[in-house]
Amino acid sequence: MPTMTAYAPGTFCWTDLAATDPVAAERFYTSLFGWTARHDRFGPEEDDVYIMLQKDGRDAAAMYRMDPAQQTQGVPSSWLNYVAVENAADTAEKARGLGATVLADAFDVMQLGRMALLADPGGAVFAVWEARERIGAEVKDEPGAMCWNELGTRDPEWATVFYSGLFGWTTTPYEGGDAPYNVFMNGEVQAGGMFNITSEMEGMPVAWTPYFAVEDTDETARRTEELGGTVLHPPHDLPVGRWSLLRDPQGALFNVIRLNPPSA
Repeated sequence: MPTMTAYAPGTFCWTDLAATDPVAAERFYTSLFGWTARHDRFGPEEDDVYIMLQKDGRDAAAMYRMDPAQQTQGVPSSWLNYVAVENAADTAEKARGLGATVLADAFDVMQLGRMALLADPGGAVFAVWEARERIGAEVKDEPGAMCWNELGTRDPEWATVFYSGLFGWTTTPYEGGDAPYNVFMNGEVQAGGMFNITSEMEGMPVAWTPYFAVEDTDETARRTEELGGTVLHPPHDLPVGRWSLLRDPQGALFNVIRLNPPSA
């Protein structure tokens, strides 16, 4: 796959992990996905490090130490998903008007870009990214890289209204799955997915979670357990590939999928 050089507005472009123990998280994910890690210092303190995770020398994802106050409150480690936008400040203000909670108004991330942190009306947290020197992931949709982003919500109708108003997404039902599922469309391109959290999904958080492509879902699930993680949903065949829901040793949820080859 070619190196990514730009993302259209309304497209997921990046994901990073707030880890309670970045050293252990780095060891887990580099072992699981074959990533290499580069430590970028952004401040004077020892913990002021952004760990860039790379696949074959290209930025795939990142991780950093969770804020100590959140750790004290028992907040679990989690992946944050970023959507590319033209203007982070305008998007945050628009989100506020649509009922979102603005957790952090737009701010500069050095010279790399500008971001805002939001929670949709259902409580799912996500970020928006206004690119400058860094577009986001340089590798996508191939083994060892993010390939999909999915919203678990308790109110799909309200989520549809919110994201349509914010990004101009539309929704279309996905046929062929085991349960009702909707796909967010960014124009003619798929942007992400959405499912309804039912009473049978006890413990499933309202959240956006990333999918990472892998070459072998069963082996990745086995390796996750070997490294101290948990298989929450065993490998399962879907029309698009073989999928599994996993949890890392610090509690962060993520999905892996061996994608089926594109049809001719």
